[in-house]
Amino acid sequence: MKRLFIDLDICDTCEECKVACQYFFHPQNDGVANLREYATFGTFCRHCEQAPCVSSCYRQALERQVDGHIKRYKMRCTSCKSCVIACPFGTIFIDFIPYLDSKCDFCLCSTDKELPVCAKHCPHGAISYKDIDKEDIENNIHFLGNNLAVHTIKWFREEIIKRKR
Repeated sequence: MKRLFIDLDICDTCEECKVACQYFFHPQNDGVANLREYATFGTFCRHCEQAPCVSSCYRQALERQVDGHIKRYKMRCTSCKSCVIACPFGTIFIDFIPYLDSKCDFCLCSTDKELPVCAKHCPHGAISYKDIDKEDIENNIHFLGNNLAVHTIKWFREEIIKRKR
């Protein structure tokens, strides 16, 4: 299955992302910034059982989902940064909400012949569109949903439990 692939080890070294995005609903969208944030938050967040970030948010902008992951609702957020301060692991980033909220749609309409614009224009090759059928934990390739694969070191609760024994 073709998936949008982002290598955060390469992408995080770029000083300023100048990659183009052609999000269907509004072309001025900065979908790449949203893609980077989603990939980083999804792989680094510890999704704590008693999440201090969730309980510190007085606007309920953070919620635990049925699958156990924590989701951030940008439109509820007032940028008070209480979640940033409450997170003991520093995985929630300071975020200022633009009037137009950026969103990556993973270029689901792309075909083999038509690459997503971000994959075409990434100067360092951090974003690509390729066949990835399964996660490869040994090589640090993880899935976020059905359409995104991320290359980065991901935190797993099981590793911490094994070290404590």
